[in-house]
Amino acid sequence: MPKRVFIATRNLLFRATLGAAVGAAGGEVVADAAGCDLAVVEVEPPDAVDRIRGFVAGGIPVLAYGPHVRAELLRAARDAGATAVPNSEVERELRALVAG
Repeated sequence: MPKRVFIATRNLLFRATLGAAVGAAGGEVVADAAGCDLAVVEVEPPDAVDRIRGFVAGGIPVLAYGPHVRAELLRAARDAGATAVPNSEVERELRALVAG
C-alpha cells in the first residue's frame, strides 16, 4: 500500500512539485490530514509549530521545510518533533521518506 502524504503549504506551485515527488517515490497525496501516513508542513505560517505538534502527538511523522535563512523556524519544528529541512532539500528528503 502506498504511503499517504498530506501536504500543508500555501504555495500551489510548490504543492504540485512536492506532489510530483510523492508520486515518483510511489506515494499518494491525500487531501485529508486525518488519513495520512506522513505530513509535509511549511514552517512559516504562524500555526505551523502547533500543527506539527498535533501530527506528532497523533503518531504521524512530519517533514517540515522552510527557507534556510529562517533557521529559528526550522529549529522550532525539530523541537516539536519534525524532521526539518531547508527548501532546497525537501524534495530529496520527501522522496526518501516515501520510498523508505
